[in-house]
Amino acid sequence: MDTTQPPVLHVSGRIGHADVPGLCAELECRLAGLDPGELVCDVGALAQADLAVVEALARLRLTAGRLGHTLRFRGAGRELRLLLVLLGLDGILL
Repeated sequence: MDTTQPPVLHVSGRIGHADVPGLCAELECRLAGLDPGELVCDVGALAQADLAVVEALARLRLTAGRLGHTLRFRGAGRELRLLLVLLGLDGILL
């Protein structure tokens, strides 16, 4: 296993508010047994940019932080970046 690269969590498709707890649980399982460090969340295959996605990203970031990890997002599309700028969250989530 390559330990020089951070683990990657892929988030794709349509995300609804009801999906957020499952995504956080998946992240917790992914991080179980790992030493605190960086994790990459690839959001390049998201189907939409809306408030449910923003909620998911924020909760994933909080979940990782609670477990002693940092979460970095990559692959955010133009619409998601613009939405995060509009909400004032671009500095926090991107």
